[in-house]
Order: sequence, then C-alpha cells, then structure tokens
Amino acid sequence: MTEPTYIWGTGKRKCAIARVRLRRGTGKIEVNGKDFKEYFPREKQIIGILKPFEAIGKPNDFDVIADVFGGGVAGHADAVKLGISRALVAFDATFHRPLKDSGCLTRDSRIKERKKYGQKRARKKFQFSKR
Repeated sequence: MTEPTYIWGTGKRKCAIARVRLRRGTGKIEVNGKDFKEYFPREKQIIGILKPFEAIGKPNDFDVIADVFGGGVAGHADAVKLGISRALVAFDATFHRPLKDSGCLTRDSRIKERKKYGQKRARKKFQFSKR
C-alpha cells in the first residue's frame, strides 16, 4: 500500500481556521507561503507550533504547509498547532496518546462574547446615574 501524498488536518482557535497539509519530509514548515519563523513573531508561538512534533519524538520527519485565515496571529499559531496534531493522528493512530497527554489535541473553545443590547460591551454596563 502506498503512502498518500498529503494528510489533511483542520485546526481552529478564536476566529482563525487553519487547513494543514502534512507529508513526510525534512521538517520544513510553511504558513501562508512564508517560513513559519518569519510569519510568527513571538518565540512562544514558534515553540507552540513545534510542540506536536516534540510530543511524538519526531521533530524533523514531516513537512507542513498551512493556509490560515481569520483572526489574528496568536489565533493562527494555535490553529496551526491543532491542525498539525490532527493530521499526525490521521497519519498514524499511535500518535494519539502522546499528543493528547501533551495537550495538543484539545480545541481551545474560548471565543469573543457578543455585545448585549443596552450595554457598552459584552459585560460592561453604561454608567448608572441616580439623579
């Protein structure tokens, strides 16, 4: 049986959605046409994206191409991390346990709360005046 060219994974965080393609390779990671170290400015985001590969113990065995849209850069980073993790599980089911234990397969469901009518924002009220 031949190995498929790409394995797909989808990750979401806040309003960001990442479509991740994964294949065997040399460890090259590309996000929206740029190298991921150029795309993500913060070291924490770079470490987060590499976390799934360190969890399975194969840091340079896969090439990643990710297309991300919506939201901001922090949401992009977490969406790509989740997409990579899901693609790794689709590639090999034995990766599920180490990825789950390291917290890479958990979808962070926190999104912005909607503004309510009669209020300034989601929770903040207008100033109350008794007289």
